[in-house]
Amino acid sequence: MDEEKPQPLTFDVLPLSPDVRAAVDALGYVEPTPVQVAVFGPAAAGKSVVVQARTGTGKTAAFGMPLIDRIVARHLHKPQALVLTPTRELALQVTREIEALAKTRGTRVACIYGGASMGKQVDALAAGAQIVVGTPGRVLDHIRRGTFDTSHVKTLVLDEADEMLSMGFAKELHAIADSLPRDRQGMLFSATLPPDILRLAETRLRDPEFITLSGDAIGALEVRHFVYVVPSGDKRQALLRVIEVEDPESAIVFCNTKDETERLAELLQSRGYDAAWLNGDLEQNERERIMQRTREGKLRFLVATDVAARGIDISHLTHVINADLPETPEQYVHRTGRTGRAGKTGTAISLIGPKDVGNLYLLRLTYKIRPIEKQLPSATEVRTREEADLVTMFAEAYASRPVHPEDLSLARRLLTHASADAIIAGLLRDHLGARKEDPKAAAAEARRAKNPPAIEPPPPLPAVTAQPLPSARREARGEARAERPGRPVAASERPGRPPKKVSSYTSWEPPIEKDDDAPILPGFTVTGGASSETPDEPEPVTIPIRKAGPAPSPRGAPARSDAETEEPGFTRIFLNVGRRDGARAQDLQQLLTDHAGIARHDTGRIRIRDRVTFVSVRQDDLSKAILALGGRVIGGRTVIAEPAKSKQSA
Repeated sequence: MDEEKPQPLTFDVLPLSPDVRAAVDALGYVEPTPVQVAVFGPAAAGKSVVVQARTGTGKTAAFGMPLIDRIVARHLHKPQALVLTPTRELALQVTREIEALAKTRGTRVACIYGGASMGKQVDALAAGAQIVVGTPGRVLDHIRRGTFDTSHVKTLVLDEADEMLSMGFAKELHAIADSLPRDRQGMLFSATLPPDILRLAETRLRDPEFITLSGDAIGALEVRHFVYVVPSGDKRQALLRVIEVEDPESAIVFCNTKDETERLAELLQSRGYDAAWLNGDLEQNERERIMQRTREGKLRFLVATDVAARGIDISHLTHVINADLPETPEQYVHRTGRTGRAGKTGTAISLIGPKDVGNLYLLRLTYKIRPIEKQLPSATEVRTREEADLVTMFAEAYASRPVHPEDLSLARRLLTHASADAIIAGLLRDHLGARKEDPKAAAAEARRAKNPPAIEPPPPLPAVTAQPLPSARREARGEARAERPGRPVAASERPGRPPKKVSSYTSWEPPIEKDDDAPILPGFTVTGGASSETPDEPEPVTIPIRKAGPAPSPRGAPARSDAETEEPGFTRIFLNVGRRDGARAQDLQQLLTDHAGIARHDTGRIRIRDRVTFVSVRQDDLSKAILALGGRVIGGRTVIAEPAKSKQSA
C-alpha cells in the first residue's frame, strides 16, 4: 500500500492573531518556511535564539511575525525592538517586509541608516517608532546623541550577524548591546556559525536556544556547485569560454580585488554583454543607478567584490560565478547563497588554479560542499554552442512567419529522404553564404545581447511611520506647548531649565556621500578573511584566557570611573574587560608598546579588576593608546577603550 504524501504546512500551524494572519495572506504567503516554523514558538515565548539558516529562507518574516504578533506592545509608543543589519540595502528590505506584516496592526517602524536625512530619522524615532531597523553605525550615532531611547528595547535582532562581524562591526555591536536593558531577548541569525559568532552568542545572549536549519548542507540547498580547473594561462579568457558555453541568464561575478572587477566588466562589455562593475570606489548614486538597471532587467552580469555586494538582494539570479575563489568557506557560502533562493534552482561556478586547492579542500571539510569538477570547454563544446546559436537564430526568425501548407508538406517529405542531411546542409550554405556578415558571429551577438526579465516591483507599502503623536512631534522639534488656562506647568518648562536639545539634530544633515556601511569606531578588526577593501587598521590580537574561577552574577553595568587618584600628567583609560576575561597587565603593556610606541616607563599603573580594567598613560598619549587597545579581542570579547570618568562626574 502506497504511503500517503505528507500534506504541505500552512500558516495554520502558527498561532498568529487574526490581523497578523490577514497581513500574511495579503502578502501571498501560502506555506511557512522551516525557519519560520522553528523560530516562532521560542521567539514568541521570549527566549533568545541563535538561528543558522542560509539567505533567502524567509528569515525576515521568521523574526518579524513574533515581533509584531507577540513582542511589541501596541499601547507603548517607544522603541521596543531593534533589528541590526550589515548594510542600508538590507535594512530597507527588512523594513519593507516588517511594514507589510504590520500593515493591519499599525505597528510603527523606523529605518535608520547612514547617508540619509538625520532629521527625518529623529522625527521618526520621536514619533513613537516601536520597531527600529538600522545599520550599526547610524544606530550607535543616534544612541550617543540621545535621539534613540533604548530603555524600553526588550528584543535585539542581529540579521546576517556573520556579515556584520566580517565587516568589522564587532565594536559597534558590543557598544549597542551595552546600551540596552540587560534582561532583553536576543535573536541572532547567521548563515554560518564561526567561532566569533558563537562567542558573540555566549557573551551577549541570555541562555540562547540553537536552531540549525542548514547544517552540513548549508549553501548547497537547491544550488548546483561546479568548479573549472584553470591550470595556467589567462584566467579571464577561461572565464569567457565558460560563460559562452554555460550561457547564464543572469549572474553575479565575484572578484577578490576592485581592479579586477573593472577589468572583467569591461571585457564582458567588449564581447557584447550588458555588464557593470560594483566596488567600494563607486559613489552611492552610481551604485543605486546600477542596481536600478539590474532590477529593470537591463543588466545581465554584475561584477562585484564581496564588500560591494553585501546587502544586495537580486531574487532572479540564476548563477553565481567566482572568477576568484574566496579566501574562506564562509565567504563562499555567502556568495553562493545569492542564487537558488526561495525554492529556485541555482548554479554556482568557480574558477580555481593551483593555489586554490587548499581553500577548496577546506570548503569540503567545513561545510561538506563538494563541487563537481569540470574541464574548461573544449573546441567541440565551443562549436556546439555556435551551432546552437544558429539554430536559435533560425527558430526566432521563422517562428512568427506564416508557413505555406505546400512548403510544410515538402519539408516533411524532405526529412524522410535518405540524403536529407546533405540537402539541408546545401540549403543552409546557400542561405548563409548570401549574408554579408559572419552568421556565427551574428547569432552569438544576438544571444549575448539577451538580458534577464525585469523584477516585478513590490506593491506599494504604507509610509515608514504613521503620523507622529502630537506631544512627541512638539518635543522632537523643540516647540513650546501652547499655554492653556489652568494647565500645570511641566518641570521641563519651568524657568531656568534648559530646553531639550533634540531640535538641534533635526536640521543636521550628513555629508552627501558619507554613510555608515563601514565601522565608525577606531580599532575595529575584520574576521573571516582579508578583504581588498578593508581599511588599514591594527591586526587583530587575541590575548589568551587564563583559567579563573566562576564570574559573579552581574548586578549592573561596570563602573567606568576610578576612585583612586592619578599622578600629575597622567590620565586613565577604561576597558570593558577584566580578570575574568583573562586580561593581563603584561599583555596590555605589549599592545601599548607594539601599536602605540608607549614604553613601560611612560605607562602608569594598570589596575585589573574582575570585570573592568583601568590603564594609566600620559595625557599626551591618550589618543594613540585608545587606538592601540580598542578593538582587540580578549577572552572572546571585543575591547572598548575610552577615557575613564572622574569620580566627580561618575
